[in-house]
Amino acid sequence: MSASTRNPPKHLVREYLARRTRDSQPPPTPEEIRRQLGWGMVDEEAHDSRRQAQAEVVFG
Repeated sequence: MSASTRNPPKHLVREYLARRTRDSQPPPTPEEIRRQLGWGMVDEEAHDSRRQAQAEVVFG
């Protein structure tokens, strides 16, 4: 299974890091950081099946 990464814009990462440096709590888990930044893994198979379903609706 192949996956591609969606990266958040640099300004969002900078804002996140600025907030984190002011926070006295320990850092969140990597999964939580990815969730907060919208930095997720895109499942290529799921993406392809959605694309195929959309094409079937459009082109019949």
